[in-house]
Amino acid sequence: MFTYDAVLYSRILTEVTLAFHILFATIGVGVPLLIALAQWIGIKKNDPHYILLARRWTRGFVITVAVGVVTGTAIGLQLSLLWPNFMELAGQVISLPLFLETFAFFFEAIFLGIYLYTWDRFKNQMKHFLLLIPVVIGSSMSALFITIVNAFMNTPQGFELKDGVIVSIQPLVAMFNPAMPTKVGHVLASAYMTSAFVLASIAAYRILRGSTHVYHKKALHITLVSALVFSLATAIIGDFSGKFLAEYQPEKLAAAEWHFETSEKVPLVLFGTLDENNEVKNGITIPYGLSILAHNNPNAEVIGLNEFPADELPPLYIHYLFDLMVSIGVLLTVVAFIYVILHKRKKSTPYRKPLLVTVALSGPLALLAIEFGWIFAEVGRQPWILRGYMKTSAGATTADYVDILLICFIILYALLAIVSTIVLRKMFKNNPVEQEVERMNSTREVDL
Repeated sequence: MFTYDAVLYSRILTEVTLAFHILFATIGVGVPLLIALAQWIGIKKNDPHYILLARRWTRGFVITVAVGVVTGTAIGLQLSLLWPNFMELAGQVISLPLFLETFAFFFEAIFLGIYLYTWDRFKNQMKHFLLLIPVVIGSSMSALFITIVNAFMNTPQGFELKDGVIVSIQPLVAMFNPAMPTKVGHVLASAYMTSAFVLASIAAYRILRGSTHVYHKKALHITLVSALVFSLATAIIGDFSGKFLAEYQPEKLAAAEWHFETSEKVPLVLFGTLDENNEVKNGITIPYGLSILAHNNPNAEVIGLNEFPADELPPLYIHYLFDLMVSIGVLLTVVAFIYVILHKRKKSTPYRKPLLVTVALSGPLALLAIEFGWIFAEVGRQPWILRGYMKTSAGATTADYVDILLICFIILYALLAIVSTIVLRKMFKNNPVEQEVERMNSTREVDL
């Protein structure tokens, strides 16, 4: 017999919203930096192809911003509707970064509009480029402030709880919590990395479809070189994140690695299965790996899951999410590295079909890694919505309309996905690169 569960529906709706929003939010954070890089190179080298790259990427970026606004608004709405108890407890502590996130978005949106409107209105292209800098800053700051809110949920501080009432609120202390540096760094670096791979996959796809235009080769080069840099940055910050978990959320790290007994010289386990005795079967074992990840010491002791109450343990399936995220990240880093090496070697060509096929798949894979990473981050904090203070079940609404909201929002997201895909496809199909390059060359000849 059907039983209505408001907490379950609230969790599902929040998960669906975040899963959809994070794709557009990631692109919205990373693409402005790549647009700025392309335009800056185009100005410095007087290369119209890089200028055109910036122009075409900006058109697509505007669509992702529009969808991101809708889904971001939905998240804000759902915080109040689905998690009223959490917002009543913690909302007054984290209101500052929430306000600053909104301010950062408006800052970005205002300058994005000016940047778009004034594209052909400056003889000095560098003046137009300077209008893009606030867009880059605003998009990154927006990600920074909203990530601070998430970091606070993992390591809450800056207040005292007396008889269920929050007192002695210190907003800045709450913002600069222990989780903030690694979480913000990882979110920004992975957003830049993912955006670079998404744009690289488009260029690789066009080359595979037979386009020999130098525009696509330049797009492939700038994006894959950027992707390699940001992949390495993501890996380094990911290492710091492992050490943060070992100190502040050891149960999350232990669950991610299926580490049950506190011990020394702990190996890192990838994939595999668990038997009834919690023994890992058919996994890939890296000796001393977890001890090194947690403490930079192969002989270090790592706390196991058995040290924690059973009702405070994260779901063990996050092990697979962690492994998939890391595996995709390593694969994409290798792909970008191979491209850079082949491009440097004069006798080699980076446009080999197997490599191009892999690069074409790198965009979807990078987006999958983002999804796996965020699910790991959120589910790995369970059963807490505010770690140590409030469990997820206590923060949710008890209203009986959440199932209806879930259906409505799923329909909304489906429509947004379909419409944005159609608009993006028609936008670039009706304005092929070859025609834009021809029009651009004609304009330059007239100016000369």
